[in-house]
Amino acid sequence: MQTAGSGIQLTDAARGFLKALASDTRQQILFLFEGGVELTVSQVAERLSLAQSATSTHLATLREGGVLTSRREWKTVYYRANPDGARQALADLQAALAACCPPGDGPSVGGCGG
Repeated sequence: MQTAGSGIQLTDAARGFLKALASDTRQQILFLFEGGVELTVSQVAERLSLAQSATSTHLATLREGGVLTSRREWKTVYYRANPDGARQALADLQAALAACCPPGDGPSVGGCGG
């Protein structure tokens, strides 16, 4: 967990989630997994016209951020969306934001709203 000066904590899951979605390319990759499909690195690379090495790096970041999960079948790795991981990271992020900027609070100097 990372703590700001005010004592508000952001979990590793929330930070990983934010990092995973900080890239436009990773956002595009995530949308390929709509409907619960499983895709390999090669399939993702082909669909987005990306180099396979770059695709592997992006997929690893998405997996580390809890957005995707993977399974290995022989030498092939299949990726799919991880709704539970995304929900947990969002819940953690929401809790941190609620501590920072409680609902009904107006803008404040130095807080989220100011």
